[in-house]
Amino acid sequence: MAQHLRILRLYFLLLALFTVGRLAMTAVPYEKGHQVFSLVTLTALSAIYYGAFGRRWLGYRVSQAALLGALIGLSAQIVIFTVTLVSYSLGFDNYFTNPRALLGANAPPDPIAFGPAMAMRAGGLFANTITATIVSCLGWAMGGLLPVCAPPPPPKK
Repeated sequence: MAQHLRILRLYFLLLALFTVGRLAMTAVPYEKGHQVFSLVTLTALSAIYYGAFGRRWLGYRVSQAALLGALIGLSAQIVIFTVTLVSYSLGFDNYFTNPRALLGANAPPDPIAFGPAMAMRAGGLFANTITATIVSCLGWAMGGLLPVCAPPPPPKK
């Protein structure tokens, strides 16, 4: 597990940067800026790449790639859940509390109450972690397309 967390350090940095970037976009209407700094897109692409690279260059089995995907998905969902909880607690309206982020494109413009919003986020903890795990396994399957790395040449004396 420690090795997986060490490998995911770049992802954790990107997750933090995307979260801050998403919070900084509060002044931009959701309809115009929701795709910028998307944690869902970051999670999906990261799960694919880490699954593929883990297979080809680290020799991971599919179960190890699945664990990476689960960690990627769970960490993103914990961040989303936590930022939503803090935003509601502080009365801070942002992309994490927007009705369209919680209910989808056809959501009414009325704010969502705290309880139902957190229930939706709790469901996301489960569903999106599983989704990232599956996506990582798909990345592992595609990892066979990557070239095999040759060992580095010995140092010159």
